Amino acid sequence: MEVTNGIFQAAQNIYHNNKGSLLRTVIYTIGHFIIAITVLMLIAEVPFAVALTDAIVEPIANSIWYFILDKWWASKSKK
Repeated sequence: MEVTNGIFQAAQNIYHNNKGSLLRTVIYTIGHFIIAITVLMLIAEVPFAVALTDAIVEPIANSIWYFILDKWWASKSKK
């Protein structure tokens, strides 16, 4: 029970300390899913299943990168 409470509390702390960055990251990621599927299907003419797989995996990597970049950028802007 303590482990579960500790994990939940840690998740709450992460959320409260990064609310703005997390929201921007989620919005960016959803938009990227839609754009990637559309572009792959129209330009590369790949099947929907392949476009969907790429559109999910690649933006997740990008969203992690964006979150790190946003946190770094925000830390430099405050100084």
